[in-house]
Amino acid sequence: MSLRRRTLLKVIVLGDSGVGKTSLMNQYVHKKFSQQYKATIGADFVTKELQIDDKLVTLQVWDTAGQERFQSLGVAFYRGSDCCVLVYGVNVMRSFETLDNWHEEFLKQASPPNPRKFPFILLGNKIDIDGGNSRVVSEKKAKDWCASKGNIPYFETSAKEDFNVDEAFICIAKTALANESDQDMYRYFQGLPEAAPENEQRGGCAC
Repeated sequence: MSLRRRTLLKVIVLGDSGVGKTSLMNQYVHKKFSQQYKATIGADFVTKELQIDDKLVTLQVWDTAGQERFQSLGVAFYRGSDCCVLVYGVNVMRSFETLDNWHEEFLKQASPPNPRKFPFILLGNKIDIDGGNSRVVSEKKAKDWCASKGNIPYFETSAKEDFNVDEAFICIAKTALANESDQDMYRYFQGLPEAAPENEQRGGCAC
C-alpha cells in the first residue's frame, strides 16, 4: 500500500436530540452558532482539513439524528469510523442516562475489529446555560462514566460560546488518526506468521 499524503478520518457524533451535536460541528467547522433548533433528518456530514504533526488530515464528521426512528440508519453510517463522539447536555439528565445505549448501539452497528479498544470521546455540552445554574450532571459523574468505559477523554463544551470546541475536536482528530494507524498495523500483522503482542491500552488522550 503506497503512503497516502492525505488521510481521511471518519468521525461519528451520537447523542440524544437537542444536545447540540449539529451546533458543535457548525461552531468547529464554520465558526457559526444558530439559536434556531432544526432536527437532523437521517445523517449529514461536514469536513475540515487540518494538519496533525506532519500529516494532512481531512476530518469527515458525521452528524446523526438523535431520534429513535432514525437509528436504523446506523449500520451504513457507522461502518468504517475511526472515532465515535458521544454528546450529552449537562442540564438534561436523560441525555446522560442514554449514553450507555448510544455506546452499545455504536459498537453493535459498527462492528469494529477490537470493540474494547475502539476510541470514544465524551462531550458535555451547554455548560453556558443559566451560568451553569441549571446543570444536573456533575463533572465528577461524567468522569466516573468515562472511567467505567476505559478512561475515555472528556470535554465540557459550549457550542454557543465556542468554549473548548476546538480543543475537543483536535483531540478527536488525534485520537481518530492514532486509531487509523492502529488499524493499518493490525491489518499488517494479520499477514505475518506470528503477530507481535498488543501494547496495553493507554487511558486518556495524548493531546
